[in-house]
Amino acid sequence: MKTNEIAIFLNLSKKINSPRKVQQFLKTFNYNKKDTLRSAISCLQKKEAHCMEAAMLAAAILEPLGYPPLVLSFESQDELDHVLFIFKEKGKWGSIGKSRDTGLHGRAPQYSSLRSLAMSYFDPYIDKTGKITAFQMAHLDNTKSDWRFSRRNVWKAERYLLELKHIKLKPQPTRYKKVKAQYIKNGPLKYGKNWW
Repeated sequence: MKTNEIAIFLNLSKKINSPRKVQQFLKTFNYNKKDTLRSAISCLQKKEAHCMEAAMLAAAILEPLGYPPLVLSFESQDELDHVLFIFKEKGKWGSIGKSRDTGLHGRAPQYSSLRSLAMSYFDPYIDKTGKITAFQMAHLDNTKSDWRFSRRNVWKAERYLLELKHIKLKPQPTRYKKVKAQYIKNGPLKYGKNWW
């Protein structure tokens, strides 16, 4: 861990000093389609990120402001899982995310529980094969990886989430069928209440 790298996140958190600003900042990044799991500092230097890389970068930026490095991990029936940075403000949960699909980006802090936050992603997650089946919160430090400053891929963090026991989601099958039919007819959802 280098002092100048810590200073980078301290200085960045002074400029990008709220979850909403971090979400807007991540929208300027290219979506990373490569098979990598870069640390927060490497992601910042490359100016591109996939979902988990973006979650770690969001955590590193907001940590100096008192936000713990928490992520929400989703499991999908097609094994294309998703990860978000999550935070709490005034007792409500919100998230920051990066995806090829804007419906899987962040949410304003308006959700009273992690389950209700997770369910706000249920409909926009659905495509021809995808459906959220479970979710779980994790603290990035529990991954025992150098997710902030490593110069190498931090696969250990991903393995931790893959092995973590997730909470099953069981919405009505009719909801899934209806949303999937709408996706096939119209494509991805274009907007949603509380989407950032």
